[in-house]
Amino acid sequence: MSKNILMVVTNTENMDDQQKTGLWLSEFVEPSTEFQEAGFKVEAASLKGGRIPIDPNSYSNELPEVWDGVMEPIADTRRLSDINPDDFDAIFFSGGHGTMFDFPKNQTIEEVLRHFVSEGKIIGSVCHGPAAFVGVTDHNGQSIVQGVKLTGFTNEEEKSTGLDSLMPFMLEDQLNEEGANFEAGEAGADHVEVDRNFVTGQNPQSSLSTAQALIKELKNR
Repeated sequence: MSKNILMVVTNTENMDDQQKTGLWLSEFVEPSTEFQEAGFKVEAASLKGGRIPIDPNSYSNELPEVWDGVMEPIADTRRLSDINPDDFDAIFFSGGHGTMFDFPKNQTIEEVLRHFVSEGKIIGSVCHGPAAFVGVTDHNGQSIVQGVKLTGFTNEEEKSTGLDSLMPFMLEDQLNEEGANFEAGEAGADHVEVDRNFVTGQNPQSSLSTAQALIKELKNR
């Protein structure tokens, strides 16, 4: 039986009056393509639903041919609140700076993640995607990342973008504060962590490897 993966993306289009943001395109397209080629069904959702804003810095008119058609799921996403998490075997949070604004401490995301944690299902994310974990507690009131070895966009990488002053918090610092064992690899290098049911990638360069690691975990179940 084919397994289903729920991919959650941001709706946030602007950081402030000048700076546009959104989904970092490759962090959806590369995992989505890899998941589908592995025989899994992919569905995209967002908090508000509808068309997803794409960070202009992540977009190129010279997209690889293999990406043809995979943009379709983000042209009209379903609202996350309308999704039944029982229908999915894994969840994957794509990144982009937009996630730092609409993912953290969101009640809908918290409810969905609590389901995946309690059922022991696979939880994947890449780059800024782990912003979804911020403020999420399990049924015992403990942070879901307590004691979990994971990674995401590092302080060093954030500062190198020059956008750190626009961020509501630094992702690495916040995840550590909530009890995670954050592992920072070399800036800009492919780096993936797998611990318990969490599969996390550090940056856009880690998108493909994170997807492959998630597929491996899912196939072993």
